[in-house]
Amino acid sequence: MEKENNKIWNAAFISIFVANALMNLGQQMVNSLVAKYADYLGAAATLVGFLSGLFAATALIFKIFSGPAIDSFSRKKILVLSMIVMIISYVGYGISDSVPMLIGFRLLEGSARAFTATCCLAIASDTLPTEKFGSGIGIFSLAQAACQAVGPTIGLTLYRYIGYNKTFLLGAACVVLGAIATANMKLEEKKNTKKFKISISSIAAPEAAVPALLLFLLSGTFFTVNSFLAIYGTNMGVMNIGFFFTVYAGVMLISRPIIGKLSDKYGLVKVVIPALICFALSFYIISIAENLFMFLVAAFVSAFGYGAAQPAIQTLCMKSVPKERRGAGSNTAYIGNDLGNMAGPLVAGYVIEAFGYRLMWRIMIIPMVVAFVLLIVFKGRINIIEKNFRNQ
Repeated sequence: MEKENNKIWNAAFISIFVANALMNLGQQMVNSLVAKYADYLGAAATLVGFLSGLFAATALIFKIFSGPAIDSFSRKKILVLSMIVMIISYVGYGISDSVPMLIGFRLLEGSARAFTATCCLAIASDTLPTEKFGSGIGIFSLAQAACQAVGPTIGLTLYRYIGYNKTFLLGAACVVLGAIATANMKLEEKKNTKKFKISISSIAAPEAAVPALLLFLLSGTFFTVNSFLAIYGTNMGVMNIGFFFTVYAGVMLISRPIIGKLSDKYGLVKVVIPALICFALSFYIISIAENLFMFLVAAFVSAFGYGAAQPAIQTLCMKSVPKERRGAGSNTAYIGNDLGNMAGPLVAGYVIEAFGYRLMWRIMIIPMVVAFVLLIVFKGRINIIEKNFRNQ
């Protein structure tokens, strides 16, 4: 694909950025309500938890097909079709009047989600100039980060005024707009001669195993914040703990483009090592926090930790594979991320039951130490990957 004057903000990148933002906005609006709606319909707490886990498992299972498909067929068409499936699932939520119906449409959404994020990252990678690749991925990831910050608030606010069903339909409308933006995208895709074949190498890229393992460690650790911080803050008597995520998202809007530029200039290892130190420090601050100010300090530090490291490592996944295998590279990144999202809260939950919240925050620093060690051990290999990418 030709780059427009080697700019990040070329027409194709703008289109996929907007499409990804609209899709994520609808997704975050809806996801903030699904568990509450299941509870409203009479689902037991265990069933609500099962619903969340089943959704994640479905998305992982369908990644068996998403990687090979994205590398074999038109990425633009796959993204539009998967968005349509997502729209159907959200409309389904809007008309669901029983828990079994809700579960059925949740599984349908999980199948679509196996394709959407992976495909968006692959398309975005295709639009970026080599010398600004890290910066571009960092900017692209801002759409998801911003939507994670505002989407749940919008969804929770809307349902109070218009109810669950209409809010689900508005979420579907956002994805409709994203599908339209994707369909109108001027994307010059070369005819792919690679046949669709399901194999280990087409589902996941072995050469991207190290960055995927790093994503597993980091996302698993960070997702414990999403899962337990609100409960912990409430137990501590801290009001407005939700501002943690607002500050985190706001600072991350600044940190990610900066870190992307530094990564392009100095290499991933020199940037991610201090980011890991910041991430570990944020967990220690949470463990000693007694008031909202300390939690907000932790949010600020975390934005320069996980908020900076995650897109840089995701970029390394895409740099590890040739252009024609970016579907597998993207798939590998999200497999690591999804497995971490599933495992992190589970492990943290056991630690909380055994040792309490404060010690849990400190114990969850261990995965960051492991990630730090992996970066040092594989420093040479990572530098070679980046050098080969610049020279291709």
